[in-house]
Formats: sequence, C-alpha cells, structure tokens
Amino acid sequence: MRATRVSHAKKSDQLIARKMNLGEMVAMYPELVEVLTNDYGLHCAGCFASSFDTLEEGAKVHGFDDKDIDKMVKRLNEIIKQKHRGE
Repeated sequence: MRATRVSHAKKSDQLIARKMNLGEMVAMYPELVEVLTNDYGLHCAGCFASSFDTLEEGAKVHGFDDKDIDKMVKRLNEIIKQKHRGE
C-alpha cells in the first residue's frame, strides 16, 4: 500500500485561484464578499449560486475577460496576504 500525504495547510497558505469555488472562497475569506460585490459587481458571491460557480465562471457571466479576471485574482490574493500579515 502506498502512503497518502495529508495536507495541513493553514488558512493563510491558501491562495485564491480562478478555478476556486466561489462559495468556498467566501466561506474561507468572508472579507472578500464586500470587495467582490462593491468593486466588481459580483453579487453572486452572496447568493446560493456561488456554491456552483468558480470565481472565473461567475466573473465571465458578469462580462469580465481573462485579463480582468487575472487582475481580480491578483488583487484578492494581495488583500488576503495583507490581512494575514496584520494578524
């Protein structure tokens, strides 16, 4: 039998990615809901549909292109990193 590796990643070790489930992302980082809704118009971050969509899918539905999504992901990661530096 092969041993399986168990990941014990801390919350601060996890980064936002385009393919991340939107519902899981906001559950992990609730501080991002305000940014997603106010700055990007992604009101789906707070609705039941977020459990079905990735960040990328939700952004594309709202008219964002790949370049915009890359910028969004970068900014969200910066917000998380900045917040965790302050803790």
